[in-house]
Amino acid sequence: MAAKIYRGPADLPETIPVFPLTGALLLPRGRLPLNIFEPRYLAMTDDAMSGARIVGMIQPEKPETSTPPPLFQVGCAGRIVAYEETGDGRILITLSGISRFRLRDELNVGTLYRQCRVDFTEFAGDFAADPTGAAVDREALLRTLKDYLEVNRIQADWSGIRDAPIEALVNGLSMMSPFGTREKQALLEAADLKSRAELLIAITEFSLAEPGEDGETSLQ
Repeated sequence: MAAKIYRGPADLPETIPVFPLTGALLLPRGRLPLNIFEPRYLAMTDDAMSGARIVGMIQPEKPETSTPPPLFQVGCAGRIVAYEETGDGRILITLSGISRFRLRDELNVGTLYRQCRVDFTEFAGDFAADPTGAAVDREALLRTLKDYLEVNRIQADWSGIRDAPIEALVNGLSMMSPFGTREKQALLEAADLKSRAELLIAITEFSLAEPGEDGETSLQ
């Protein structure tokens, strides 16, 4: 699969297929593995692979209210950079995040999957590494992560975490975080990397301070 460079909003299509998935967060330059098995998303993947290979990840705003559920107004587009057929009808793909987008309107289409007209202009800064990374309080972020790992008794490659580039660290932790829909959306919509790091620290510290069922603190 040939590599492709996206330099700005004009390099991306105005209409893209969208994959509404609660709790799924894709950020620029992040990698999101997906296990595709529903017929509508198998069709979406096949069509994307024969076209621009672009898929928009977006959360349903109120999944329980209607079918199809309304969507949040901001999502993130990614390019399919890995594709594997499993032999049992599933497809394993990996999306590489390119840029966030604002949803303009949903199209009335005959495809099984949803398609939307989107605008990347507001997030033109996503196409290059975030210059606010130098202002991120890395040590505060690592302290909060250490508390989370200890509370949840999770082992981690601490040396690898410490050596990770700051953008990969902040966005990776945001994508893997166990928080709810609203918190994930807030992390997605954060103005810049520094703001996202501060929000991630605040959400994690608040969650750690909440008592669990047995009186202990928990992130769950």
